Amino acid sequence: MLPTRTDAVLVTGVTGFVGTAIILRILERSDRPIIALVRATDRTDAAARVRAALADVVPHAASLDTYMSRVTAVPADLLADGLGLRFADREDLAYRCDEVLHCAAAVSFELPLDAARAVNAAGAARVAELATRCAGRGAGLRRIVHVSTAYVAGERLGVFGEDDVTLSHPFRNTYERTKHEAEQLLRAWTPRLPLQVVRPSIVVGERATGWTRSFNVLYWPLKMFARGRLPVVPAVSDAPVDVVPVDYVADVVLGLEGAPEGTYHAVAGRHASTVSEVIDLAAARFGVPEPAIVDPGVIEAALAEPMPEPQRRALEQARVYFPYFRLGVRFDDRWARSILEPSGVAAAPLASYFDTLMDFAQRAAWGRGALTVTSNGVTVGV
Repeated sequence: MLPTRTDAVLVTGVTGFVGTAIILRILERSDRPIIALVRATDRTDAAARVRAALADVVPHAASLDTYMSRVTAVPADLLADGLGLRFADREDLAYRCDEVLHCAAAVSFELPLDAARAVNAAGAARVAELATRCAGRGAGLRRIVHVSTAYVAGERLGVFGEDDVTLSHPFRNTYERTKHEAEQLLRAWTPRLPLQVVRPSIVVGERATGWTRSFNVLYWPLKMFARGRLPVVPAVSDAPVDVVPVDYVADVVLGLEGAPEGTYHAVAGRHASTVSEVIDLAAARFGVPEPAIVDPGVIEAALAEPMPEPQRRALEQARVYFPYFRLGVRFDDRWARSILEPSGVAAAPLASYFDTLMDFAQRAAWGRGALTVTSNGVTVGV
């Protein structure tokens, strides 16, 4: 258990995939109170949203009640000045909190730039304004953690390290670009904040249970593969596919408490898979023929040719994710590993938990069903 603390930790994005995993671990491993900033109409609505998020992963009603007694849910808005909070409320939060974990983000790859920037960059600035208040009140601010993405590397080739912060190459989408802008904004913040930037790679479900509520990036092509609707994959067979389970990302964020300021990669790193390995795992799992790996430039020509309509729809819908299967970048996580591995926090190869991920995905109908996690780690319909 973490040391007893009386100051609260303020968390954004608690109803999201990574945010839920983080607050669950704070509740399980410490007695710290949590202030959850939630997009909601009022405090009742905010509390209901947090409770629903935790109910996904807390098996017993009594435990859920106990955890919720330590959570103050506050309606807030990343798009509004002052986060939509009254001055007195911002002052109260500043006095109560000594740590800020910013997990909220617009994660769609297809948002217009202005919309993505409003949430990911301008929203981060508003959280930084509140963190600045925390730094000047009460016991001060011990740290602000900004959950970014390793794919701020954009179209970079070669090794991308934790100290690589200034980029001059293109981005694949507005998500990557605006997350990079948020990092730059926070590093240049005045007055300087005790900033830790955590960059996860592709985040998938928990290793132990497979639980996820985010069926994108890796899951979408695998779903189409399982259903025989992905005859070709525009990819590079030896391109790295860096995947990490959500429990590892959450453990990285919490494990960096007390670590120096800086940027840390929450990635598979040396355990990263490749496109061909993922295809082999999926072919063995689903018992279907491996799709042909084709040159990425072929996909547009293929879509112009006659093909069964289900396959056409699958290719059209998966196009946004295909660039992540022809990457030329590998992520170096030496600084994160040097701090976390001595305490047992370590990444693992995808192959060691792939079947668990697929078990959950299939039981959840690839996001169309409703599942929770029971006390023994088995997923059941609810």
